[in-house]
Amino acid sequence: MVAVVRKAERLSKDTHVGAPIGNITRGTTHPHRMRRVDRWLTGTQTALLRGTDAPLAVDLGFGASPVTTLEMFEALRKINPRTQVLGLEIEKDRVQLAQSAAREGLAFALGGFELQTPQRPLVVRAFNVLRQYQEDDVAAIWTRMASRLAPGGLVIEGTCSEIGRVATWVALREDGPESLTLAMRFGAFELPSDAAERLPKALIHRNTPGERIHDFLQACDAAWAHAATVSSFGARQRWIQMCQSLKAEGWPILGGVSRWRLGELTIAWDAVRPGQSSAL
Repeated sequence: MVAVVRKAERLSKDTHVGAPIGNITRGTTHPHRMRRVDRWLTGTQTALLRGTDAPLAVDLGFGASPVTTLEMFEALRKINPRTQVLGLEIEKDRVQLAQSAAREGLAFALGGFELQTPQRPLVVRAFNVLRQYQEDDVAAIWTRMASRLAPGGLVIEGTCSEIGRVATWVALREDGPESLTLAMRFGAFELPSDAAERLPKALIHRNTPGERIHDFLQACDAAWAHAATVSSFGARQRWIQMCQSLKAEGWPILGGVSRWRLGELTIAWDAVRPGQSSAL
């Protein structure tokens, strides 16, 4: 059995030349676990995906099973039938096992944060990977991945629950992070702040008084409570009301009702980035 990293291990700095950059993670996965991030990707990045003839998308750290990479492939092919998807893993046995799922346009290879791919990827999905590193490593890993992107490309780095009912992610461009998204299944949470335990590594230890992400989650809970007046119309309408209230309060909420009705909430990164908060 291959040894796995302990939670919050430092990024290995003694990797020999040419070897994948990163540490072996636990590799746990589940069918449909990434459905919320894939739905956001195909719903909000259509122009990006269709703007290149044969874009490359990378699923970084696909884990012990390639099932979510296959789901990503099928979702992206509906947007652009010429999309190429490459699943990368740092653990050789996982790559070997994944080969049975390979097909035209879908491949698997050994690789890590260096993203040494046949062409620069337009999209990189790195889910439930950085959660197992230390916060001090996040900025360097983000910079490394983003530097490998094709022009206008996107890194989606985040975390989700075991069966994908609660997910959060940061959208990164070459010049840095641009947004944070919360995506939650109606009926799977009591308060929006329940997403706190699934925050990306850059934020999960920052949900404390005085930090922007803490202020934002508290504002979400307050707006959710206030929206209880429309709860008789269902959780979806209550979530939409919450998002509208947050936007009216001055929070830089991105997107609109078409995304909110799916249980998504996206906010500009500067409003939640680590560091001391400032009043809106």
